[in-house]
Amino acid sequence: MRKKMYQNVVANHFREHSSIYLFVVVLFLMGVIFGAIIVNSLSFTQKEDLFYYLSQFFGQVSDGNVAAANDLFKQSFFHNTKFIGVMWILGISIIGLPVILILLFMKGMVVGFTVGFLVNQMGWDGFLLSFVTVLPQNLIIIPVFIVASTISVAFSLKMISRQFMKKVGQPIMPMLGRYMFALVIAVLFLCAAAGIEALLSPILMKSVINSF
Repeated sequence: MRKKMYQNVVANHFREHSSIYLFVVVLFLMGVIFGAIIVNSLSFTQKEDLFYYLSQFFGQVSDGNVAAANDLFKQSFFHNTKFIGVMWILGISIIGLPVILILLFMKGMVVGFTVGFLVNQMGWDGFLLSFVTVLPQNLIIIPVFIVASTISVAFSLKMISRQFMKKVGQPIMPMLGRYMFALVIAVLFLCAAAGIEALLSPILMKSVINSF
């Protein structure tokens, strides 16, 4: 019964905010495409400089000179958690609505640029490298960011309607409690993603680089 209740809550959430989800997903994909386009707009010298630093990093990975798993976990976890935390605060602040969308677009742009640059410089090897280093943790991170963005946008819209349109809705404290609970769940998923990035991605990266 409890499992069915949770399923109904999730289904109702997606149904209620389907239009926001559609907008957020399209915006993220636009960011990915824009990031890939930026790669093609770089000059030959800029690409050479970036690829030189990337080659240096690949050499360190091949030699086993990478940061400790503990450090990688902390870096990934705190970076993504700060990103989600900023979105959460912006959702409460009402005026932060456009900034939430800009942050999501930038996240998509970073993913698109990373994959696009690797493929542009290394062809199929770059695609395989991005597949094992970018994809595993982002299978969790990207959905978390999309859901967090949607919840933040929806909460901000509700706050705007209460403040400026004088609409009477649900009491603010239960809404804020659910909003806080969503943040905690997002952080737990980001913890799992950081674990993958710290433990699995370096191993896969090293195996792929050594096979080149």
